[in-house]
Amino acid sequence: METDKAIRVLAGSMVLTSVALAQWVSAWWLLLAVFVGLNLIQSAFTGFCPAETILEKTGLAGRKAGPLPPAED
Repeated sequence: METDKAIRVLAGSMVLTSVALAQWVSAWWLLLAVFVGLNLIQSAFTGFCPAETILEKTGLAGRKAGPLPPAED
């Protein structure tokens, strides 16, 4: 999976999890959604995303968006 798509899936999942936990456990879980949102904003300005680094190190994502490499024969 492309890294940018993996980041979107991770961020969306974290926000939905945060909202569900806020509904059923405690409203304090909304701080997780705030953290995810702030992290997305800072990564847009700085280009640094901790989740990207983690996903690439675990091998869950690693291919940047762009043209595909040529096929090997």
